[in-house]
Amino acid sequence: MTGEGKGNRLRIILNKASLFLIYSPFPHPAFGHLLPEGEGDINLVFLKMETLAKNNFMQNDSPFGEFLQSEVWRQFQESVGRKTFHLSSENFWANIIFHKLPVVGKYFYVPRGPEVKSEPGSGAPEPGSDFGELIKLAKENNAGWIRIDPETEELLEAIRKNINYKIAKAPHDMQPKELYVIDIAKSEEELLAEMKAKTRYNIKLSQKHNVLVKVISNFQFPISNKFSNPNDQIKEKKYIEEFLRLTGVMARRQGIVAHPENYYRQMLEIIPGDNLKLYVAQYEGKIIAANLVVFYGETCIYLHGASDDNFRNVMAPYLLQWRQICDAKKAGCMRYDFGGIKTVNSEPAYAKASAGEQETVNGKNTWSGITKFKLGFAPKTLPTVFPGSYDIIINPVKYWLYRFIQKVKSFC
Repeated sequence: MTGEGKGNRLRIILNKASLFLIYSPFPHPAFGHLLPEGEGDINLVFLKMETLAKNNFMQNDSPFGEFLQSEVWRQFQESVGRKTFHLSSENFWANIIFHKLPVVGKYFYVPRGPEVKSEPGSGAPEPGSDFGELIKLAKENNAGWIRIDPETEELLEAIRKNINYKIAKAPHDMQPKELYVIDIAKSEEELLAEMKAKTRYNIKLSQKHNVLVKVISNFQFPISNKFSNPNDQIKEKKYIEEFLRLTGVMARRQGIVAHPENYYRQMLEIIPGDNLKLYVAQYEGKIIAANLVVFYGETCIYLHGASDDNFRNVMAPYLLQWRQICDAKKAGCMRYDFGGIKTVNSEPAYAKASAGEQETVNGKNTWSGITKFKLGFAPKTLPTVFPGSYDIIINPVKYWLYRFIQKVKSFC
């Protein structure tokens, strides 16, 4: 098959039985970046086919199309210097990040995974031999343990029954245990009506103050390092630098350690513009708030956010969220993922909310502000609760030395 007609894009739709290649002038936001422009190169299409199939697995078979298990996220992790692995079968999926720690050495982490599908008619997940392959891979790479984020208590119990290794609760959760995902299939009028009155008021207040929202994506230049020439000014570059500045402001305000600047630069370079967008709020010519947002399948994800100490009275974060929700609806998304919240004070909030919003002081839950903010958009929606992070112990000596060191650090 060859391309016919310039300007067409190939849309690839895979199912279990076959592959269809269909011409379409409009790329789907979940995988538009994979498709060649212009006349198209069918060889390139087939080179990208495997990535698309993997992304489809997560979009179709995980609760919210888990972006942290996507191929795009794995490629980003590689770009910031982390080695990764991938294991999959018809009913199993695991993208694995390889971590190294001082003294105790290496471990595997499967963020928001692995994904295990239930056999038709069984009703319960069956890990089967796939976990054997995961453990084998860990041993081959001298990993002392495998950290997982099981989707449900049922899956965790199924894993316990199917492997001959001890599973311990991790000393802290790598991802939020409570995820706040709202249904945005409703009309804009319905969504506004379901908000808390104060949230609705703050959106209107921000609009009244003439706060402007701009959306930036498809960055077309290297951004991993700052420009050496101060005269080389590009609008998109300015927005990126302002986002990084605001991230630093937010980190100092909350007393936390943010990701290094290069982490965000690499994210903007590696994750395609069809997936990752930077939303910025401007007031009186100044950028006062900015969010990184992911469009992935039928889910839009609020990934990172930051705001200035000044001009907080114009409520820019509320308007940013509302614009993001409206854009997600237009893109065909059915869900909007606000990220983590914390409504239960069962343990210290070590995990991140929408990354960059971690709020802990001496182990106490200080998530109340960000939780109240998010809940205001759909107060009747309940959070999705996960079991948390668990460790499959491969090397008991290394693992319990690690736990001992963690215990000592907690008293320092």
